Amino acid sequence: MLELARLRADTPGCLDKSFLDSAGSALPPTPVLDAMIGHLRREAEVGGYLAAAEREVELGAVRGSIARLIGAAPGEIALTDSASRAWTTAFDAIVTSEGIGPGDRVLVTNAEYASNAIAMLHHAQRAGFHVELVPNDASGQVDLAALEELLDERVRLISLVHMPSNSGLVNPVRAVVDAAHRFGALVLLDACQTVGQLEIDVASLGVDALTATGRKWLRAPRGTGFLYVRADLLTRLAPSAIDQAGASLSGASYTLQPDARRFEFWEYDVAARLGLGAAADYLLEIGMAEAERAIRANAEALRAGLARVPGLRLRDRGIRPAGIVTFTLARHDPAPVRDRLRAAGVIVTVSPSSSSPLNMSDGGQVDVVRASPHYFTSPADIERCVDAVHTVSRDC
Repeated sequence: MLELARLRADTPGCLDKSFLDSAGSALPPTPVLDAMIGHLRREAEVGGYLAAAEREVELGAVRGSIARLIGAAPGEIALTDSASRAWTTAFDAIVTSEGIGPGDRVLVTNAEYASNAIAMLHHAQRAGFHVELVPNDASGQVDLAALEELLDERVRLISLVHMPSNSGLVNPVRAVVDAAHRFGALVLLDACQTVGQLEIDVASLGVDALTATGRKWLRAPRGTGFLYVRADLLTRLAPSAIDQAGASLSGASYTLQPDARRFEFWEYDVAARLGLGAAADYLLEIGMAEAERAIRANAEALRAGLARVPGLRLRDRGIRPAGIVTFTLARHDPAPVRDRLRAAGVIVTVSPSSSSPLNMSDGGQVDVVRASPHYFTSPADIERCVDAVHTVSRDC
């Protein structure tokens, strides 16, 4: 059982408001702030190089903390400045190193993020492979039967989103991986909405690569993210861009790092990386299983309360929705609803249809109000949100 009082004391930003936007950028706990601010102050005293050298042990431990969180080995983790950077780096390396080109097929699901889709189409135009959409099933998840029909030896890669940004839906990763691997296809999993929210074990999922951000459920600072690449795939992948962090120079030749560090660059935000490590350690201390239970319980309580609001339509899909709760309110556009709730001390956001442009579930693209309670959310926070939505619903 989580100590809610302690978690909230470690999160002073949640004490004067109902913060329900962890799917956007979560509130960092005090240890993360202390790690970052302390390092920035030290940089101001002795300069960036010496300050980083003093934290060499802590910096070296960050990959290990991330690896423990997702059941990986430290050498399978590359640290990046965002999930977008991690995803584009992985996709580029797979396409170029695996020789994906004319006649090959890459499958994508309805939940794909706009930024990923743009990068994918950019590569497709240059390399000549085809990008094809796997439809949803009746629950909103990827249609496994349709996937089986689409698979053949020309499918080289499946880009799968674990959870979209506009729904609590959780896609069936292992089933997709098993189907893909039967035809020799790789699976790249975007887990930016699930790392820190759901228990993740990359060995159990079987994915070939995974990308995630620090700023969402992990409660790390913005400007952080990571890439996981399965160890036996690493030796086949070379990044398109490298520097002295990803390779060593000897005369007129270079040698790539033997592990996932080949995807990293020498220059990075040291304070942010220390914050990422502190966030991962904080979550490891709490326990990911307990964190997931609390997040799911809070989301279920919020859905139950919102379901009683007249004119409100819950928009979450999937067999067992998780921590993202989305809705629309009759006769109200999402943005003014968000603003009214914020004025009442309830922090939510709008998830625009443009963030997942392929998602045509429910008969079309719609903007939705998105609430995402975390494990530090209290019952009073949820009640405050429901009451505020009730108030807005009464204004026609």
